[in-house]
Amino acid sequence: MKNFLAVICFVYVAMGMAQSKSSGTIEVEIAGVESNEGQMVIGLYSSNDQWLKKIYKGTYSAIKDGKASATFKDIPEGEYAISVFHDEDNNGKLKTFMGIPRETVGCSNNAPARFGPPKWQDAKFYITDKVVKQEIQL
Repeated sequence: MKNFLAVICFVYVAMGMAQSKSSGTIEVEIAGVESNEGQMVIGLYSSNDQWLKKIYKGTYSAIKDGKASATFKDIPEGEYAISVFHDEDNNGKLKTFMGIPRETVGCSNNAPARFGPPKWQDAKFYITDKVVKQEIQL
């Protein structure tokens, strides 16, 4: 009987935890890629402090007909931003010269890069338990 009660308590606690944490999906579409060479590197960031420093989740995408796409699933509710770059030489690193990108870059909300990288405030978006689509134009 003790084991049965313990199992019932565990199930109720687990159900409560599962219901309290909502998660969603982010679908990323990237257009305007100049060539199909290389790959697209896509980084999802979860806070202003980590923006362009430490990726929350990342992936790579093939490029076809000047377009690339990726999907991030089971993302907890909150604020996020996306940064992408066309990794033309397929080395997984953004090529720069004196801190200036030498490979094409873009980010969520098509946030502009004015005298430096795009700002978190311009790139961030909110996700709930729905599907959020981000269309990034390079």
